[in-house]
Amino acid sequence: MPKTIVRLDQGFRANIFVRNHVYHVDEPEEAGGTDTAPTPTEMLLGALGSCMAVTVKMYAERKGWPLEGVEIALDMERYNANQYAAYNGEAQFVHEFRNQIIFKGPLTDEQRARLLEIAGKCPVHRAIETPAFFVDELLRAEATSAE
Repeated sequence: MPKTIVRLDQGFRANIFVRNHVYHVDEPEEAGGTDTAPTPTEMLLGALGSCMAVTVKMYAERKGWPLEGVEIALDMERYNANQYAAYNGEAQFVHEFRNQIIFKGPLTDEQRARLLEIAGKCPVHRAIETPAFFVDELLRAEATSAE
């Protein structure tokens, strides 16, 4: 997978470079940003929803099912883990993702149920829900002539 490079711009705005694409994140004005782009969390939800939609479309096309469109509304909330009844692990926080999905087209109930199951198997969904490990490497910036 190609590396994604993130460079902080002005304030809280960041520029994101991947392959030959550039996109941005920022924070709302009330959080000290300039609101020129979605927040990182909004981008995460967009990545999740778009991955689910694309995965479902690929599956429906392989099966020859009459899926005419997908619409997904997503939101997320963070809870203190000790206040989330369904969790009994060691983490300090639990994140609850809520996805409202509409499959458009003359699909059967069985096809809709299977597409919902497939949506939960997209790569981004799996990356979020399974254990993940971060390997952080601190590098030094090259000294500039001004230093």
